[in-house]
Amino acid sequence: MAVVLRAVSFQVISRCSASSTTRRFTSSSEENAGPRIYTRTGDKGFSSTFGGQRLPKDDVLFEALGTNDELSSNIGVAREFCIDAGHKDLVEQLEKIQCILQEVGSNIATPRDSSRERKLKQTEFNEGYTPELEKWIDSYHNKLPPLKNFILPSGGKSSAFLHVARTVCRQTERRVVPLVENGSVDQSVSQYLNRLSDFLFTAARYAAKQEGSNEVIYHRVKPSMEN
Repeated sequence: MAVVLRAVSFQVISRCSASSTTRRFTSSSEENAGPRIYTRTGDKGFSSTFGGQRLPKDDVLFEALGTNDELSSNIGVAREFCIDAGHKDLVEQLEKIQCILQEVGSNIATPRDSSRERKLKQTEFNEGYTPELEKWIDSYHNKLPPLKNFILPSGGKSSAFLHVARTVCRQTERRVVPLVENGSVDQSVSQYLNRLSDFLFTAARYAAKQEGSNEVIYHRVKPSMEN
């Protein structure tokens, strides 16, 4: 939960400081060493939202943040497989998605119903991200053969791990929906996650096609031994 993003600007880190992938900085005695990874502020099982609330670490908000972080990590692995396979367009899109998931985390970490206006403006989620996903989906979908059967996660390493990311995306959406319903998270966040799972499914199929890998078709199986 406590990964410090040293390569990004302090402004971005401040914006996402309560997300699952960032933590409040503690000054270091050695300037060249940079900020410390640990803060000790969560040792008693509580952590702070970007909005300033102290909540137990098993709160539904932190569950959503953690699952969002898990989603980004899985997309990161899928992206590495896509790099190896030469899927240049997918690699660029997946990197952009990971950056947008940081925005998702910022929105989750700043409850819309209790945070100050200044922080709410800092963490607004851009509704334009979802239509962009839809354009990507349509572009890949038009290059794929019609889907006439259920398929199993398969089609090579890139494709299979994009399917893994898809399932984690659905899990993230399930964690976020209750927060949207109680007014804590913007509706546009759950819309984005819903469309992202569709993109990851389509991207998985496209990766398999580009690599010439066969997708495994579901079929009803029988026990190997009859009782």
